[in-house]
Amino acid sequence: MVKPKQYWLLKTEPTEWSWDDQSSHGGITNWDGVKNKQAQKSLKAMKLNDLCFFYHSGASARRVVGVVTVVKEWYSDDDNEVIVDVKAVGEMRTPVDLKEMKSNEELSGFVLFRQPRLSVMAVSEVIWRRICEIGGGYEGDGKGDGGGGVDDGDD
Repeated sequence: MVKPKQYWLLKTEPTEWSWDDQSSHGGITNWDGVKNKQAQKSLKAMKLNDLCFFYHSGASARRVVGVVTVVKEWYSDDDNEVIVDVKAVGEMRTPVDLKEMKSNEELSGFVLFRQPRLSVMAVSEVIWRRICEIGGGYEGDGKGDGGGGVDDGDD
């Protein structure tokens, strides 16, 4: 039985790890350093090929800037840290700012608004699609960049 694709949001301070860092390192990196137990539980729930919004947090840049996909499910290191490997899929065609998301009634139930300090969170398919729509999609979604690539779950 195939599980349906899940969607997530991964938050990072751009001064710590930015979209440029993610895409310039061959696109693959481990997502680690998550201390919150609820966020760790989300990392453990991620499956291969799940899609994640790459979200810049911090005072100067609160916005969805790109999409990554899970390429290795959770594992731990010598410090028993929960780690997931992700690969860059593509940059948002237009970054989606937190203020814009908050002003959109279709996103009113988004956990990002209720638990803004949580660094890893599930995203419903409805909210995923709406944010993609607001941002014009992302490079690699097969919509507007010559096809191919990873889709956003339309199938």
